[in-house]
Amino acid sequence: MSLWFRMARVLATTGRRPKLGLLDESELNFRVWPSDLDFNLHMNNARYLAVMDLGRLDLVVRGGLWRAVLRRRWQAVLAGSVVRFRRQLRPFQPFTLKTRLVGWDERWLYLDHRIEGPDGLACHALMRAAFVGPTGVVAPAEVVAEAGWNGTPPPPPAWAGAWRELDRSLEPAAPRAEVAA
Repeated sequence: MSLWFRMARVLATTGRRPKLGLLDESELNFRVWPSDLDFNLHMNNARYLAVMDLGRLDLVVRGGLWRAVLRRRWQAVLAGSVVRFRRQLRPFQPFTLKTRLVGWDERWLYLDHRIEGPDGLACHALMRAAFVGPTGVVAPAEVVAEAGWNGTPPPPPAWAGAWRELDRSLEPAAPRAEVAA
């Protein structure tokens, strides 16, 4: 089944599923179709990430943020991901995608995705995301306010700080000035 059909199904069933609060978990059920498979006849690594897009879409739609996204012409973008593959998913196996926003800081929204199959956790991914509008990156505080959040923000997960440090360590060194001989 193509990702477009899955997306249409997620959107078509939105009205029958309960609304979500900002920190609530989205849960979507799918099945591994032949179009999801790689040469090893299990779900392709890239397909896991594509399915996770649907979990974030479900959070935006059922959480009511979609109105602001359309009105302000925001686009959701990923800035990074850490993915851990645990178990394979075989053809026609059912699986569940669980997605939740776990926190934010001044720059990023942090999400947790879990794909569980019949034998347990198949894939776990941590995502760092943002919304981009016509004038650039939208502050997470503005995004969560549009979603109706008016409480104290949860602290960013501990791994978010480690991620920032990793990013800094991967930055290319400043170019050195050439020395005239």
